Amino acid sequence: MPQGNDVEHSNDPESASTYECLQCGAIVESDAHPNTCECGGQFTNRAKSLE
Repeated sequence: MPQGNDVEHSNDPESASTYECLQCGAIVESDAHPNTCECGGQFTNRAKSLE
């Protein structure tokens, strides 16, 4: 990794998160946790471990 180059990442709490439906695999970006998918499945935040 080249030295002197910062890795850009957002610590902004208002930035959108990516969520994935556990039933059909649909992916959405949202500022708040989406309720349920069109298929009826529940969304999970992709940034969090499933374990």
